[in-house]
Amino acid sequence: MSKCFIKVGLVSALTVLAFTSCQEEQDFTNENVDATRVQVNTISEEMAKVRDYVPMYAVMAHRGSTFWGPEETEAAWRWAREMGADYLESDLQCTKDGVILANHDENLCRTTNIENVYGEYVPQTRKQFYMDHGCTAAEAEELYKKDVASFRPYYAMSYMYDELLALDAGTWFNQSSLEQARPNFEPASPSNPMGQHQYVSALSDQIAFAEGKILKRNSQGERIYSITGKWDANNPYDCLTYHLEYEPDPQDTGNRPGVYIEFKESWLNPKDFEHRVYQELDRLGWNIITKPCDGVPNYKDGKVNVGNSNGKVVLQTFSLESLRRTADEFQGKIPMCFLLWEGKGATDLKFNTPQGYADFINMALEYKAHIIGPSIAGAPNNYGELDAPWQAYLIARSGMLNHPYSFDSYAQMGKYMGQYNFGNPTQFDDLLGVTVNGKLWTVYLDGLFTNRSELTLRYLIENGFRCNPQFGNEYAPAYVPDPLKTLERLGY
Repeated sequence: MSKCFIKVGLVSALTVLAFTSCQEEQDFTNENVDATRVQVNTISEEMAKVRDYVPMYAVMAHRGSTFWGPEETEAAWRWAREMGADYLESDLQCTKDGVILANHDENLCRTTNIENVYGEYVPQTRKQFYMDHGCTAAEAEELYKKDVASFRPYYAMSYMYDELLALDAGTWFNQSSLEQARPNFEPASPSNPMGQHQYVSALSDQIAFAEGKILKRNSQGERIYSITGKWDANNPYDCLTYHLEYEPDPQDTGNRPGVYIEFKESWLNPKDFEHRVYQELDRLGWNIITKPCDGVPNYKDGKVNVGNSNGKVVLQTFSLESLRRTADEFQGKIPMCFLLWEGKGATDLKFNTPQGYADFINMALEYKAHIIGPSIAGAPNNYGELDAPWQAYLIARSGMLNHPYSFDSYAQMGKYMGQYNFGNPTQFDDLLGVTVNGKLWTVYLDGLFTNRSELTLRYLIENGFRCNPQFGNEYAPAYVPDPLKTLERLGY
């Protein structure tokens, strides 16, 4: 009896130990090994052709710059163009009257003086706006009451673009970035007659700056525009037409960057917003589906020429809903980047494991994306790490491009361009390695979002990743101008 009990007890103990060991193996896996085992789909040959519209080691000027000037304004985008960035990056929203904005924050308090100008109320000028565009006083009063009921204070979606053009989008930067502050980022005044009013930008503004233009201004330095049409509350996004005027930039030196534009969460915009962006790109001559630019190089005569090529527009989103809707609208015929963020939100990467990461890659491919945009670690942003070697390896296995965000230091660039190699095993080198000036090392990206275009461009040139026929960018600018002198030359 006693002996039998001991045998049974031993068997039970071994069973528990084996089960525990199995659980530990499942919970504490080797990411580098698992990354070689998980199923990753690969980009199709047809989609790869569109992927290749984007230049290798492209530099995306994040909001123009958040470091050197007020983001997503004329000042920031002119500066980025003159630095030689390949793309001017932005975020898309829609105003109450249908103007597509190139502006990040849905709440405008951080980057404008909207609190001082309008407070938490529907602008008092709203009734007059309605009457100026075909409504009677009684109709305007009724429309105003309806606006009050649905109003979201400070959210761009609640304002007419005409109202947003009254805001100052430059002064806040001088108050928050004292070392980079410049008087001419603020509107002209008796004490600063050379000031340049920075506006909340439209997508058409961003594209105009990419084309080497500036805002056309009157003698007081305010932008010139007009509005035609009659207000129709049943058709608010299409009843009015804004005529925004531009002129050649006298300081333009010939770079023609593309635009890298982000669809935000779908609730912020009209249900057909992706279609509206499609139409706006078409109207502006920037939709390669209807106006292809076959055979045009991304670089020409030492200048950026992406804005004249098939790579002129790259779409991007964090939103799964926008990813799906963009696939339906653009059919994978314009390069698309699916951005990754680790978190608990509805569209975030919740399981940062090889299987979880591969699932997001496969979903991106299913919805016709060509690029993955992971966050990177390191100061100053200190985002979560989503471009570790095993993650870059999974992206490379798929055949998609890898465009991490955002690079603001040489240390970050050195790390992800492979100079430090993370102290990890190098079993991925055969797939990720590239030859640069006779050296073989592993590179964890194919393009870089940056707030410091001057640093990023210099790094790429100095280390052989730019102006190199191996990467098809031998005719890119070989010189990066001084960022401060460039701001001064541009009038800031």
